[in-house]
Amino acid sequence: MDIQVARINPLGVYHSNKANLKHVTTDKTSAFSIAEYLINHGDNVIYGSTDYFVNLRRQRAFVQLLKSQKTQLLNQFQSLCYDAFPEIVKYFNSGVPDWVLKLMRKYPTAAKLAKVSPKSVSKIPYISEEKALELIKLAKNSVASSQGTIIEKLVRATIDQIMNNTNIIKEQVALMVAECQLPEFELLKTIPGISDWSAMDLLIEIGSIERFSSVKKLVSYFGLNPTFKQSGDGLSKVMMSKQGRVEPRRVLFMTVMSGLGSKSFIKKTYDRFCSRGMMPMVAIGACMHKVARIIYGMLRNNTAFDENIDIKNQEKMIHKSLVVKESKDRRYQKFDNEAPISRRQNKKRTAGDQPQNVKNIICGV
Repeated sequence: MDIQVARINPLGVYHSNKANLKHVTTDKTSAFSIAEYLINHGDNVIYGSTDYFVNLRRQRAFVQLLKSQKTQLLNQFQSLCYDAFPEIVKYFNSGVPDWVLKLMRKYPTAAKLAKVSPKSVSKIPYISEEKALELIKLAKNSVASSQGTIIEKLVRATIDQIMNNTNIIKEQVALMVAECQLPEFELLKTIPGISDWSAMDLLIEIGSIERFSSVKKLVSYFGLNPTFKQSGDGLSKVMMSKQGRVEPRRVLFMTVMSGLGSKSFIKKTYDRFCSRGMMPMVAIGACMHKVARIIYGMLRNNTAFDENIDIKNQEKMIHKSLVVKESKDRRYQKFDNEAPISRRQNKKRTAGDQPQNVKNIICGV
């Protein structure tokens, strides 16, 4: 038999079943639904496509596993510091610094640190003599509750695991960067705020840009497309769908956050959205959407990032928005007070028509 292999989006099969009013899910019905989707939507299916990023995707999963293990070890190290040297925790404002790990590796408890001289402590990188005197003073006045051989070995073993994990992560990332030698990889790095790891992460998720016939499909694949949510006559709002891939959204969020600290185009875009009345997080989501559209245009046209291209596109959109076209297809209706309405809307209209007398105030209207 001539058998061909294809990768399909399970969300498409799900919506196909939903459109066909199929609610029962078994192995037999799922197989039939997949075959039916392949027949009815053959244009959306690509057969025999080779995946260049298979090994990189597996290696990225291994790196993510190492990162989660490192996070658990750091949490364990912080809990040990509360018993061995609680005063050192005040230096953990933005994570655990490397000099703290090297210091605690050499002097794992406050009792050990209190007995050494400032010169020996200042030999550790990023620790000056003033900071060494401050640390020794804290160690002498420490309220640490644990000391002895067991806690010392436990602290050192945890730090060794953290350092070993960090070294393995750096080696794996360097191997992935060396393996991912593609022109698209160099193009993505031209965007301000996108590093080697971020560019590689986006390429692994996107794959071939020919998979997406329009920029809207790429934005929907990332889950950045706006969706309108409303419940009856209650509150309604437009928000990010978040139905796509999680990893690209994380990369784009960090890219936007890093761009806000400089005078890049991301900062200008963010200020423009905030001046329109957007909330900060909503403006950040709009900037993520903007970066995703720029990435699509760069990969489609095989061009590096150029801020002037974005400015020209904005001027074109402003010129188009000034041209008002009257639609003859839409039928406008006058307001009809006799039209059927919901129960909640009926209560609102009734409350608005009633006078503000004492009875209504007492009833809470």
